[in-house]
Amino acid sequence: MASNGSYRNGAPKSSLKPQSSFNSSLRSAPSSSSSFKSKPPTLSSSSSLRRSTPASLASSASGTRDLHSGVTGRVRVAVRLRPRNGEELVADADFSDCVELQPELKRLKLCKNNWDTDTYEFDEVLTEFSSQKRVYEVVAKPVVESVLDGYNGTVMAYGQTGTGKTYTLGRLGDEDTAARGIMVRAMEDIMADLNPETDSVSVSYLQLYMETIQDLLDPSNDSITIVEDPKTGDVSLPGACLVEIRDQRSFVELLRVGEAHRFVANTKLNTESSRSHAILMVHVRRSVKGRDSLISSQNGDVSRMIKNHKLATVRKSKLVVVDLAGSERIDKSGSDGHTLEEAKSINLSLSALGKCINALAENSPHIPVRDSKLTRLLRDSFGGSARTSLIITIGPSPRHRGETASTILFGQRAMKVENMLKIKEEFDYKSLSRKLDIQLDKLMAESERQQKAFLDRIEQISKEAQERISDAEEKYADALEKERVKYEKEYMEAIEKLEEKWLINQERQDSVATTSGRRDDTSNKTPTRETQVPGVGEVAELKELLQNEMLLKQAAEEEVKNLRSQLALSKRSEATANAELLKLQNALEDEVHERQKLEREIEILQSQLLQLSFEADETRRKLDRGGLGPDLDDLDPQGSHDMLPQMRDAGNGDKTSIAKLFEQVGLQKILSLLEAEDADVRIHAVKVVANLAAEETNQEKIVEAGGLTSLLMLLRSSDDETIHRVAAGAIANLAMNETNQELIMAQGGISLLSMTAANAEDPQTLRMVAGAIANLCGNDKLQIKLRGEGGIKALLGMVRCGHPDVLAQVARGIANFAKCESKASSQGSKSGRSLLIEDGALTWIVQNANNEASPIRRHIELALCHLAQHEVNAKDMISGGALWELVRISQDCSREDIRTLAHRTLTSSPSFLAELRRLRIDY
Repeated sequence: MASNGSYRNGAPKSSLKPQSSFNSSLRSAPSSSSSFKSKPPTLSSSSSLRRSTPASLASSASGTRDLHSGVTGRVRVAVRLRPRNGEELVADADFSDCVELQPELKRLKLCKNNWDTDTYEFDEVLTEFSSQKRVYEVVAKPVVESVLDGYNGTVMAYGQTGTGKTYTLGRLGDEDTAARGIMVRAMEDIMADLNPETDSVSVSYLQLYMETIQDLLDPSNDSITIVEDPKTGDVSLPGACLVEIRDQRSFVELLRVGEAHRFVANTKLNTESSRSHAILMVHVRRSVKGRDSLISSQNGDVSRMIKNHKLATVRKSKLVVVDLAGSERIDKSGSDGHTLEEAKSINLSLSALGKCINALAENSPHIPVRDSKLTRLLRDSFGGSARTSLIITIGPSPRHRGETASTILFGQRAMKVENMLKIKEEFDYKSLSRKLDIQLDKLMAESERQQKAFLDRIEQISKEAQERISDAEEKYADALEKERVKYEKEYMEAIEKLEEKWLINQERQDSVATTSGRRDDTSNKTPTRETQVPGVGEVAELKELLQNEMLLKQAAEEEVKNLRSQLALSKRSEATANAELLKLQNALEDEVHERQKLEREIEILQSQLLQLSFEADETRRKLDRGGLGPDLDDLDPQGSHDMLPQMRDAGNGDKTSIAKLFEQVGLQKILSLLEAEDADVRIHAVKVVANLAAEETNQEKIVEAGGLTSLLMLLRSSDDETIHRVAAGAIANLAMNETNQELIMAQGGISLLSMTAANAEDPQTLRMVAGAIANLCGNDKLQIKLRGEGGIKALLGMVRCGHPDVLAQVARGIANFAKCESKASSQGSKSGRSLLIEDGALTWIVQNANNEASPIRRHIELALCHLAQHEVNAKDMISGGALWELVRISQDCSREDIRTLAHRTLTSSPSFLAELRRLRIDY
């Protein structure tokens, strides 16, 4: 067949006549057509979904349907016929087309021979004259509209190489705008409907080449891994280049760059045959108008609801456009060498896709999505939550009737696949956080202004008080001075009066004395004492009064000085007391605010911990009823999935609240509650840490934040059986990592676990402790230290419980230890008898080698095989009866790989063979 390369880089050689545009909605196929070979399934009620506003889809209190409940919608399939190319016009001139289209009836007839045809129905039948616009409107536009409404969507092209898949999807339309493909037209509609201020769109352009995902926008990135969300099952490519689109021109340039890096080759069927599957991912993020939302605490406490903010809602959707590489037959395409290897890889991935669609169409319980990276990438498109449209492209040549029939049957099976369409909507917490930060800044600024005004007011009051005190002091000093002057004046006046009286009395005495003297001279010239006494007594009395007044004056002056000093001291004390009182008041207010804030945080944390603890208890009860987990299915006795904790087995739904708590509260606050005084709070906190430790992504954060040290401390200090059980389970999860195993051993973890095992009676606690020690037994670097600190004896001591789950973990630990010993001996780093045999484990191993419980028996069989691989252990195993168990395992074990290992071990050991010959056993 001639090349059809013109479909990639130019218009088809046969000119396409324009055709009037039909209604863009995909109508359902006729429901009754018994004469047809195949008919599409009845379309669900959601298949007629067209553009709808967010308000019409949003749930409300009046009873509208929930956005996240989902609506069903099957895969829509359209068929497009390529016109004959130049070579077909010549080579097939004498032959009619192998297909006959009936677009008005949405039917296609495939001619098997000149008289027999098969009729098929599709959602849309597009003739060779259908325009690119018509193809886009009936195939891709409904999907694009659903993407704008918040649903995921997929548009995919499937068909034989050279039938126009790349032309239909990836045509850029540089020369002829009417030839634009689905990719360009879809982005035009998306950009026209988005609000550039609140919405955004970004794209990734990839190719799947030889089962390797490569970035067409960054060719150096040629090994991108697929990551699946364990909670939702969503597939993402974190290593892919994600480019935000601002305008249509930049998007076209990106497509041009990607097409230049895509692998193509020249074959007999197409000069530019695509050798890889091209995948365009368009990520749309739309903001929906905010509505009143009640924000409450995690446990639904409506007492603290906030209705001050309108939460904006964000809808995230994804449009995936897949240009599959064409299926081809090697004999027709002429591929050889590296091109042949490419063709094999293409056909294998397309075959895997076909198997998945067959399984979905037949409602098979198993869908083989992991057979190819293509099926993993398209997991959401078929049987998932995306709205999917498939366009199958066929050619008219009768020489390719087989490939055309295969393509048509692929489309028929795809029409039977039902998807559950869901909107991914979440609150725009980032926007709310920005608003709250702005309000917080405003409140802080207002608080600073009020505080400054308060300080200014206090300073003003202090100044006014100081002025008043100064005025009072001045007035008091003036009044005191006036009193002093007054008293001095009165005192001086009294002195003057007394002096005057004294002088008068003196004069009187003198005159009396003179008169008396004259009289005495006449009678008796000697004066008597009685005449002198009255004047002298009065003078003495006056002097005494004067002295008393002087003493009173001195006392008054000293009292005034004391009062002044006391007044100054009281003023200074008052100022100091006021300042100290102000500081104490401020400190007291700060303490009250901080205490209230801490009390609120503690209440929130306690309520969240109570809720999460309840969920963890429910999960643990489910796990206890369902057993420890799935059995091992390989030779690796480490079997980390056999020790999955109960929190992980409960399912992804039970861990949503724990993840939210981890993001909102923070790991440090959760770990700080492990040291709380309240026993209930401590128990709930350790349960939350155990749930977080079940996620591998959280384990490193827990260890870095000191969570491992806190858990070991709880084993050492707590007497609560529940804390011991949950803490041991968390340590068992952390012990799955080699780095964490060394940290556990370095901090004395094996001693603490051994002590816990010796004191515990609860089977669940013993199971958790045994699981943790079993994980540590799988590290060949810690064998000597683990045995020296009593790890093996602790495992053997726990068999006293007799519970099957505990015995299974003990057996797993012994198998892990034996495997590491076997590895060390084979590498030459260990010699001598097994430490297990030295610690007396062989007797228990032989006794339980044929245990009824499958997990116990399988681990014991593996342990015996590993112990028997080294000749130094043969003597002890023969004397302990292990030889008979090895013979039984090599013959009766249900696992072929274990039987083979036991047989190889027996035949390679001279001691075992000699003992068998001695016992005359032909082996």
